Amino acid sequence: MRKTIIAASLAATAFAVPNLAAAQAAAAAPSDHTLTGNVGLFSQYRFRGIMQTYGNPALQGGVDYSHSSGFYAGNWNSNVNEGAGFPGGNLEMDFYGGWKKTWGDWGIDIGAIYYYYPGTHAGSSRMFSPANNKTGKVADGNVHNFEGYIGGSWKFLTLKYSRAFSDYFQAPNTDGSGYIELNANYDLGDGWGIQGHVGHLNFKNMSKADYTDWKLGVTKDIGGWVFGAAYVDTNAHGSCGKGEFYCFLNSSGSGGKNAGKATAVVSVTKTF
Repeated sequence: MRKTIIAASLAATAFAVPNLAAAQAAAAAPSDHTLTGNVGLFSQYRFRGIMQTYGNPALQGGVDYSHSSGFYAGNWNSNVNEGAGFPGGNLEMDFYGGWKKTWGDWGIDIGAIYYYYPGTHAGSSRMFSPANNKTGKVADGNVHNFEGYIGGSWKFLTLKYSRAFSDYFQAPNTDGSGYIELNANYDLGDGWGIQGHVGHLNFKNMSKADYTDWKLGVTKDIGGWVFGAAYVDTNAHGSCGKGEFYCFLNSSGSGGKNAGKATAVVSVTKTF
């Protein structure tokens, strides 16, 4: 009887060990799905070098999903200001998706992005008003923009081209506008990093709106919180005395600021 009990115990153990090993292997196997969130506070929001919050602080955040196959999708949001060309609105919502892959030091990224500004009234947008030396009348409805993009990377360098599939933020007859940019993100070690950027906008049928922007910044990671400071500048035509393209009026339609004027932007961000 005792021998029978021992034999039964050994048999149970023999079955249990493989099951335990299988469970541990399953727990250790990485998931094909990754979901992350991000949040950031910025002294102001600059999009392609142009102010979006009229020089005021911006709270930003979003969520990203990625699959091991390379496909991804996400949403990102920020407050904006009416004076930056978003009458009746104070929120930007971006929705994007695509596919990216890396091979050693090389990488590729192909996708599309939709910029949406709920509550805005494009037909009354001062961003493209004749008073600011701009031509045409934007379409009625919410301000929006739809772009496709393709990018290639090598180590810490990324070259990316974006092309508008719709009128560029609803400026008339500007579908096909393109933006090309070169970005550098170099890890210095010990949580320090430097960032560099130069980009150029080709605003189709709006030659006075073409410009180049550039940025140089430094970051420091402290316990997962990334603190940053950057110098941002452009050669965009924004002299309000001359009524140039990138002179943005405030929400009341008075005053005016050079939307592409050089500035410093400080920030703190976290990904979780």
